[in-house]
Amino acid sequence: MDFENELIPGVLIKRYKRFFADIKLKNKIITAHCPNPGSMFNLLKRGNLVWVTKTNNEQRKLKYTLQIIEVNKTKFCVNTHITNKIVLESLENKFIENLKSYNLIKPEKKFGNNTRFDFMLSNTENNKKAFLEVKSVTLNRSLGHAEFPDAVTTRGKKHLEHLMLANKQGYETYLMFLIQIENCKSFGIASDIDPNYSKVFQESIKKNVNILCYDCKFSNKGIEINNKIKILLNERKNT
Repeated sequence: MDFENELIPGVLIKRYKRFFADIKLKNKIITAHCPNPGSMFNLLKRGNLVWVTKTNNEQRKLKYTLQIIEVNKTKFCVNTHITNKIVLESLENKFIENLKSYNLIKPEKKFGNNTRFDFMLSNTENNKKAFLEVKSVTLNRSLGHAEFPDAVTTRGKKHLEHLMLANKQGYETYLMFLIQIENCKSFGIASDIDPNYSKVFQESIKKNVNILCYDCKFSNKGIEINNKIKILLNERKNT
């Protein structure tokens, strides 16, 4: 998935009101859109190196978008708006081994009265259907180990509950964690941050929700899916 325009390096000053970030670009300070409503745990220290893009849309109030933050020489893509674009591109190019058999992809598919999953997948030859929900991962508290969530997530818990319900109704169901962090080798659930999510996550595995986890590869041009990552189901990796 290519960025809209080339990455521009800068230095983080502060993030505030969830969606605003002041950034120093050479000799000027700009306010960029921060496309990440999460806590962005450990990423927001003043002075961190960042990369932004400048929009071509003249109607946009904020001309810059925060894309990447670097912490301890590790890059984190914090733009959650591009997560599904990365996954869609990967689905179309058959990069995700478990989902290669599906040849029809429908983004943002409604399920029930008040739930919308990121993708519905269909195999038109055997009429097999699946729901895929995707979560962006930017939490890294141990070297080489990524975690989700970085804050209590009632929405994530609801998605898990509805994936189990969809499975009961005959759909294949998948939850995919996309690690938007360089150099991570394993992944786990941050049960200390959200015990309720962790409990429902463990239950969903028993109810046949398929769990996938991939990391990303960064370049100056864009970001794309990379390797399948080991999932530690029952423990948090030691620091």
